Amino acid sequence: MKQRMYLACASALAIATAAPLAAQDMQYTAANEVTVLQGFAAGGGSDALAQLVQPYLAEVLGVNFVNQYLPGATGAIAWTRLAKQEPNDGTIISITNTPMLMTNYLMNPAITYTIEELTPIANVVTDPGLAVVSPNSPLETFEDMLNAARDNPRTLTVGNSGVGGDDFFTSVMFERAAGVEFQKVPFQGDGPSMTAAMGDSIDVSFNNVGITYPQIAAGNLRALVVFSEERIPELPDVPTARELGYDVVAGSSRGYSAPAGMPDDIRDQLVEGLRIVTENPDFQAAAAAQAMNIDFIGGDDYTAFLENQFVEFSAIWEEVKDDVQNQ
Repeated sequence: MKQRMYLACASALAIATAAPLAAQDMQYTAANEVTVLQGFAAGGGSDALAQLVQPYLAEVLGVNFVNQYLPGATGAIAWTRLAKQEPNDGTIISITNTPMLMTNYLMNPAITYTIEELTPIANVVTDPGLAVVSPNSPLETFEDMLNAARDNPRTLTVGNSGVGGDDFFTSVMFERAAGVEFQKVPFQGDGPSMTAAMGDSIDVSFNNVGITYPQIAAGNLRALVVFSEERIPELPDVPTARELGYDVVAGSSRGYSAPAGMPDDIRDQLVEGLRIVTENPDFQAAAAAQAMNIDFIGGDDYTAFLENQFVEFSAIWEEVKDDVQNQ
């Protein structure tokens, strides 16, 4: 696993931009302020979710949300702290991302938290993976990327959000499907990986649609391929890996969890608040503007979703671990 670093900073989110939800207002009874642990650097996929969701959720619940950034170890620093150290009274929650939430401890026995030590609250978005390059890159197309990887094995630098994250697994799965080898470069989140690609510090960033779309739309990145079932409506000209002959469908789901043992009534308030937010037309329009795919899964259904993800990625890790450990 990459070197673990600890960086903590708090930033209160302004709620003035949230659409009024007075008809649906409900009061959060656990606290007036909730800290949200983020396991990745600011500017990445988790942060994009927080900046999108939390102003609306603050309006619904009548509570202020404060982000605390704890990047490192592909989210494991934040999630270990959530599971092992934080109170379960509703004052501390965290954004939880799959598959890294479980691949962290599947891949590294030194990481000892498990999903059984959490109270899953709700999933909010599922964000397909994609590969992006600088607009100045000589890699104009997906075929260019493949040819470069085939001509010079293990020299094409491909960024990811951290060893064990969804982008890392996407790159490993694609290597196996296409018979190529990349020089994989881990970062402390999607944002730094994307920024490195924009600055031509790496050749390609394996990333997510939701975080990269604004930069693609602005012309600061070029998408080569998406790892979704079908083409993304916001990126209609970008082919899927599947339609190009490589059966790789991958991405990241992002939601919220708390420490195990959270009182049911507090959990229910958060679940209902997030449900209200995701059904708000203004929120839906804001999510669409960022190409964020809303995928609400609440309460016990989210618990079952995480458990199923653990089974799925346990099987994937068993298939690829020898290749990964030998690199």
